[in-house]
Amino acid sequence: MRCVIARFPFDLTKSGVLQSMKGVKPEPVTGDYVIIGRRHYPFKQVGQVVTRQDRRDFTAGEVQRAMTLLGFTCRTAPTDAPAPGLTPLQQAAATLGTPLSA
Repeated sequence: MRCVIARFPFDLTKSGVLQSMKGVKPEPVTGDYVIIGRRHYPFKQVGQVVTRQDRRDFTAGEVQRAMTLLGFTCRTAPTDAPAPGLTPLQQAAATLGTPLSA
């Protein structure tokens, strides 16, 4: 399938991407990622390996679009749920401090 990444056309196939990524150790995922085989790869790493271009030359969105068109599963990294914060009353009390004893 013809995909445009960093203003250059590439003829990519699912089997070609699988072959290119074979033996490549995935970097830690901090954002969106693509599942290739049983591994999770960041989009920028996949784009660099498949196109042999510098990561600064293309966006993760371009690689995501190409991988989705080829039939790969693309996901967003789960974010940890933030700890419940203070209620407005507790926050005001903490800001004002405790009353001074006379």
